[in-house]
Amino acid sequence: MKGSINLNKCELLSPAGSLEKLKAAILYGADAVYIGGEEFSLRNAAENFTLEEMKEGISFAHARGKKVYVTANIIPHNSDLAGFREYVKELDKLNIDAIIISDPGAFSIVKEAAPDMEIHISTQANNVNYVTVRFWHKMGAKRVVLARELTLDEIREIRDKTPPECELEAFVHGAMCISYSGRCLLSNYMAGRDANKGECAHPCRWKYALVEEKRPGQYFPIYENERGTFILNSKDLCMINHIDKVIEAGIYSLKIEGRVKSAYYVATVTKAYREAIDAYYENPKNFVADPAWMEELLKVSHREYSTGFYLGERGSQVYGTSSYIRDYDIVGVVLDYDEKTKIATIEQRNRFFKGDEVEIIQPGVKGYYKQIIREMKNENDEDIDSAPHPQMILKIPVDIPLIKDSIIRKGKINE
Repeated sequence: MKGSINLNKCELLSPAGSLEKLKAAILYGADAVYIGGEEFSLRNAAENFTLEEMKEGISFAHARGKKVYVTANIIPHNSDLAGFREYVKELDKLNIDAIIISDPGAFSIVKEAAPDMEIHISTQANNVNYVTVRFWHKMGAKRVVLARELTLDEIREIRDKTPPECELEAFVHGAMCISYSGRCLLSNYMAGRDANKGECAHPCRWKYALVEEKRPGQYFPIYENERGTFILNSKDLCMINHIDKVIEAGIYSLKIEGRVKSAYYVATVTKAYREAIDAYYENPKNFVADPAWMEELLKVSHREYSTGFYLGERGSQVYGTSSYIRDYDIVGVVLDYDEKTKIATIEQRNRFFKGDEVEIIQPGVKGYYKQIIREMKNENDEDIDSAPHPQMILKIPVDIPLIKDSIIRKGKINE
């Protein structure tokens, strides 16, 4: 049985680079996740899924009424097509909810190998106008992922001029490629790694300088001033404060980027957007963004945020530094909570100490809870002052009941 989504609401689509991240996304509010297999996916740096892991992940999602989409959106050369037809047939047996494709040749193979499989057209196909969307819909695509270069006004026009049953998907959060809808050639040139086959070396994030041919050895750094001069990379996209505008533009699926990000990142970002979307539908006419949502998004690893191209603000994506902002670390995941003793069993993820102030976020619970670590015990019930060992099991008293898979984090200012 495939997943089902409440059609009265838009879809929140989260990244899942591993089975752990898939479960985190779904537990923290995603309606659907997108994953990649060991081949044909654009994120080779992600852990990615074996067919057996896909089977487990799909079972986990479908049991909760959620959907799983599989990316196969490389731009394939001849040699890349070997085994693709058989791979599609295997995916069909797994009962995936859709496959994400960018190449017309791959599209035709899917249609032949699995005629009933739902197909989504990747942003890699450069979908920037309504005629393109109409074309893919006529060919049999259920959904088209729009290019990052579009404004909300352009998206409204696409929605108005395309069949309503053709779903539109767009990124609302995460990293932005400086290239045309992600079709990067720089990685291939600089590092011999084809970004269009999932092997991007991210050369757009390296530091560069200009050299004039008659002045060898004189380097002019590339930097941004208030007018904007950057030619490479971008701030991270963040539309949390404009969810109402995104939904009202006609976008059905709101997509979060980040298959190579951590489970903590996936859970936190998914939770924030879940709360924002739900708040919109509770009172669409009087929607006001809650500052707490952005507060949460500032607690995951990110670059400076921008609204990308959506609001038509030219130059808003460029920044002065490509460094990530990392102010919080996940320190543990809740395995169990005893309501009688008020003791939580924790699996450690990063070092923390007795006396630390931590924050706890829980699946399906708004906001976070602050707790001072007053006491720590190891598996043998011995008092300890710190949790230094990766994935060690420990117990701490917590004043409120905790749900399994709750996340404990600590600000770096506490170190």
